[in-house]
This record gives sequence, structure tokens and C-alpha cells, in this order.
Amino acid sequence: MKIGITGGIGSGKSYVCKRLARHGIEVYDCDAAAKQLIRTSPILYKELTALIGPDTYQDGQLNKAAVAQFLLQSEDNAKAIDAIVHPAVFRDFEASGMTWMESAIMYESGIYQLVDKVIVVTAPEEIRIQRVMHRDHITREKVLQWMQRQLPQEEVICRADYEIVNDGISDIDEQLAHVLEILNY
Repeated sequence: MKIGITGGIGSGKSYVCKRLARHGIEVYDCDAAAKQLIRTSPILYKELTALIGPDTYQDGQLNKAAVAQFLLQSEDNAKAIDAIVHPAVFRDFEASGMTWMESAIMYESGIYQLVDKVIVVTAPEEIRIQRVMHRDHITREKVLQWMQRQLPQEEVICRADYEIVNDGISDIDEQLAHVLEILNY
């Protein structure tokens, strides 16, 4: 059985994944994999350069400014980049042999189709905002912009099979133990 872990920015997905490691469960990090593939895959190098232009990479390194400029020009540009990167991540996950994955954009990317069950990590909006502001040293407005690019938490809860509440009060380990028991882990 393949399990996906998702949740909006600041919900605590990474924290929950660290807790899973204590149970001997290794989780594939889709975001880290995407960054690694963009840096190292000759196929992505070729496809992104063809899409964005010759300034996409400089001296073999991703030119983040050029990519960001292209990305922010339009929603179609963002979708075009996603259409290149997401399938590469899907293939890499499948090739990894791993059975657990973490993805902030599980539903938006379509990668949920590769898993049998989805666990969503949730937290109240204000807690999420404060966590991200503190973690990334960015403004409240910037956090809200990122949050608006993701599906609303309520929609993800409705789509997911299980919910882990990470509000700073609820016991994460107790909730995880319950979900792992249901999943026969």
C-alpha cells in the first residue's frame, strides 16, 4: 500500500514525517525530489530550457531568477513548468521503491493517483501563518499569497482518508499511532 502525506504550507507535514521516521517509515519528499531533479536531470534541463529560454541555466546551474520571472508572468507558464516537473517526480517516486510520500500539492499535481491512502496534516490558519513567518522570515502577506496558491485546507480534508491535527495541543504521536494501526503498520 502506498501512502501520501499532504497539508498546506505551515501545517507541519515535515514534522509528522520526522515522527514517522521514529516508526522506521521513510518518506519520499516530493519537493526535495523536484529540486534535485531540476538540478541534475538532463531531460529536465533540455525541456525547461526549451520552454523558458537559454537563460534557464547558467554554467549548469538553475537560474532561479529567470525561472521565477517566467513562472510569475502567467498561470499558463506555471502550468507549463508543472507539466514538465510533476511527471518527472512521479517517475522518480515510482522508481524509488518507497511506499510513503510527502507532497504539499498532492491533489493539485495529480500525484495522489499514485497512492492508495492520503493523510492530511492540518493546523488552524493563524498558527500556520505564524509558523511560516517565523520559519521563512517572510511577511504575513507573502504567507497568505502562498496559501492562496494551494487548495483550501477544508477541501483537502474532504478528499483525504485521514487527518492529523497539528495545532500544538493535540497529541501527534497518539494520532499517528491510531492511523498506523488502521493501516496495519
